[in-house]
Amino acid sequence: MKNSSAQAEPGDCPSPPYLKPYVHEDGEAKSLHFTQGELQSRMLTQQPWQLALDYTRSMMGFLLFRPAPEHIGMIGLGGGSLAKFCYRQLPASQMTVLEINPHVIALRREFQIPDDDQRFRVIAADGALFLQTETPDFEVLLVDGFDHEGQPVALCSQRFYEDCFAALRADGVLVVNLHYHHPDYPLWLGRIQRSFGGNAVAVLTEEESNSVVFAVKGAAISPRHLNLAQSLAGLPEAARRQLKPELTRLLWQMKDLEQESEA
Repeated sequence: MKNSSAQAEPGDCPSPPYLKPYVHEDGEAKSLHFTQGELQSRMLTQQPWQLALDYTRSMMGFLLFRPAPEHIGMIGLGGGSLAKFCYRQLPASQMTVLEINPHVIALRREFQIPDDDQRFRVIAADGALFLQTETPDFEVLLVDGFDHEGQPVALCSQRFYEDCFAALRADGVLVVNLHYHHPDYPLWLGRIQRSFGGNAVAVLTEEESNSVVFAVKGAAISPRHLNLAQSLAGLPEAARRQLKPELTRLLWQMKDLEQESEA
């Protein structure tokens, strides 16, 4: 893989300026913001590895499809909620996290994100460009890339979702967090569907402000073939307790959607 810290060559375009996020503390939690109106990430001070936001628990629904992934890719570090949880609760998984904003990476210690080691690393890179120019081999790819303007154009194009498909192994799973109420949401969902041959399902988060899309490269998605107990079996007890209600809710949503499509 290319060294993201390489020195610029003469004639290279300079990196664009990135908005610097700020951290808000309320006594029991730290949160990451670009603007007052948008919450990027939230960390419980006494339990930094917990998933404090509902959509992050929803994104862990990939366990229903791949309970023990060998290699997890992430586009968007934020406050590292998913990265920390997966690092702690899935110790057999290799993890590669791509983050474009250097100011976000600079807050790594503030949000207690682990240092790089043999199975975990954070790369300063444009996630969309990385998929185009590198040859990743992910079993699970989590896309949660937002900036101060919302969903970046580069992370919701047809080309991007095609590159996501190519970056996954034969049985890989793409998980995308989208703003459900954005006017372009149907367009984005349609692009994911096209890139994965229609093998995708969108479920609403508990607060119904976000939609998490699961797209599978391989066997057709059917909740009848998903086993909750097997999906949680490899996790420590505390992680099973946190995720079981959400994965149960996701399964019921998928069953309702399947019944609607068959009616």
